[in-house]
Amino acid sequence: MRILLVEDDRAIAAGLSYSLGTEGYEVIVCPTAAEARRALAEETVDLCLFDLGLPDGSGFELCRLAKQREDLPVIFLTALDDEGSVVMGLDMGADDYITKPFRLRELLSRIKSVLRRYGRAEALRGTIEIGDITIHTLEAKVTRGREEIPLTALEYRLLLTLAAHPGQVLTRGQLLEGIWDIAGNFVGDNTLTVYIKRLREKLGDDMQNPTIIRTVRGIGYQLTAGGRAHG
Repeated sequence: MRILLVEDDRAIAAGLSYSLGTEGYEVIVCPTAAEARRALAEETVDLCLFDLGLPDGSGFELCRLAKQREDLPVIFLTALDDEGSVVMGLDMGADDYITKPFRLRELLSRIKSVLRRYGRAEALRGTIEIGDITIHTLEAKVTRGREEIPLTALEYRLLLTLAAHPGQVLTRGQLLEGIWDIAGNFVGDNTLTVYIKRLREKLGDDMQNPTIIRTVRGIGYQLTAGGRAHG
């Protein structure tokens, strides 16, 4: 499931891209209207998140293009909460309108609701392949071939967080953030090491020379097997 995120605030864009990635979405980030127009013309997109105020255009213009292209689902993200802007956006065909600042869980709920209305809920999650290991995100399970690898909820979320950013080195803080809603205060920096060890054991990773989850000393961990997502 691919989301086009158009946001000129790089800090907000980076945070949303990371958070949506941990939920299994593939995010295309564009900081300008020009880049967004290119993405709409060249990329396959399932849903659009548009900031209204952009340095070289507006979310209204992009909404019109997205609807003309193939009636793509559109959610506006904006600091403008006046009634006129809301009505204008919805009249142009936007599916929802969320005002900054907002909670991530609220945004995720709105995304799922819009996708259901478009009949795309079944494609909300797909599979992610890591070598001979497959993450079935719809069923929240992991398999090697036909054999299921039993993971706890925390181990599964930890693996999903890594798989959402293949090849990227994630800090220990980012990984802890990715499992916060499951672990809360019960998992800290030290116990994260224990859970990484357990995850490696269950995945059959070589503990002396891991080839799936690599330790980057002083920083964090990296998924090295190259995850491939399928919608």
